Amino acid sequence: MDAFYCSVEELDNPSLKGRPVVVGGTPEGRGVVATANYAAREFGVHSAMPAARAIRLCPRAEFLRPRPKRYSEVSREVFSIFGKYTPLVEPLSIDEAFLDVTGSRLPGVPANVDEEGYGAGVAIARALRERVEKETGGLTCSIGIASNKYLAKIASDLRKPRGMVIVPLGAEEEFLGPLPIEKIWGVGPKMAGRLRAIGLDLVGDMQRLGVEPLQRALGDETGEHFWRLCRGVDHRPVVTEQEVKSISQEKTYGQFLAPSDRETIERELFRMSDKVAARLRARELWGRTVQLKARDEKFHTVTRSASLDSPTCLVEEIYRAVLGMFDERVDFGNLRIRLLGVGVSGLTGEPRRQLDFFDSGRLEQAESMAAISDAVRRKIGDKAILRAKMLEGEKRKKPPGFA
Repeated sequence: MDAFYCSVEELDNPSLKGRPVVVGGTPEGRGVVATANYAAREFGVHSAMPAARAIRLCPRAEFLRPRPKRYSEVSREVFSIFGKYTPLVEPLSIDEAFLDVTGSRLPGVPANVDEEGYGAGVAIARALRERVEKETGGLTCSIGIASNKYLAKIASDLRKPRGMVIVPLGAEEEFLGPLPIEKIWGVGPKMAGRLRAIGLDLVGDMQRLGVEPLQRALGDETGEHFWRLCRGVDHRPVVTEQEVKSISQEKTYGQFLAPSDRETIERELFRMSDKVAARLRARELWGRTVQLKARDEKFHTVTRSASLDSPTCLVEEIYRAVLGMFDERVDFGNLRIRLLGVGVSGLTGEPRRQLDFFDSGRLEQAESMAAISDAVRRKIGDKAILRAKMLEGEKRKKPPGFA
């Protein structure tokens, strides 16, 4: 979807149309921009920008607080339209999804009408885009059509708003070649600097370099990974929401964690809880059961679980449960930790919360912060916003409250 949060605000308040609109931050210059509409972007305002700078660039911008519940409501409406064209819908975020229309057909459209080789895919994309716009009252979307999820995602971002970019079958490398190196998934500012240091400015430069020089420069695993991506190779299937029974994140440590290294253990558990929470929100899911997995250096593995009073998609609640289980129900003695993992199951599409007025206020604030964080990370990357808890000790500035 195009500038989704802002578009929903314009849909509900037509007087905002044509005016610069910013969701996140305050007119007084506090906070950070979650997203901006295209009128505000013309002034240089963008996601993750401090609100104070956004005001200097665009003094007439209308600053609005995020409304996560309203965005979720519209998101469900849009996703229901997706489901009318294919049952194979994988949510990537609240306003983005992968659709596999390989087996889908439109009435009256032959199976092989597209010169690009996608059967009825292009016709379906056009019909879907028009239907979304009509049934939502004016929301627009941009679509990428390709042979896999990775290429479709890149294509969808190239021609906004209301764009459609097709990657012809067999021309994947040709499509990627002229793009800047940052378009490859996983290439952030630091990695881009490393790649440019060895002469790689465009994806095509990486294609011409070859896999072995990449592996020498980046390591065997990373080099092989980027070699696949620069050629457009991605074999992941579209995974529907119905197939997702749980969401988890785990890590095996090459350097084992000492049981006395409390700071690192807490940071790792929080980092995993944060990733799981973000993936839940991306799929519009809440989970009631939180799981902890831990393995010591002698390969002894324990798994623990705890049920919450209400389903959640917030890092604070997941982390609190995980840390409690680690403290009270895991004891490896002096053995070092080889693996940690965090998961959530008992998934539902409805939070079913029962809260008093005070708790509702705290929940609304937490959900608003999560919405801003998700929007910024989608645009800038996972490291665009980091909680203090996720920083190493020497880099952390102690906040007065929870971190």
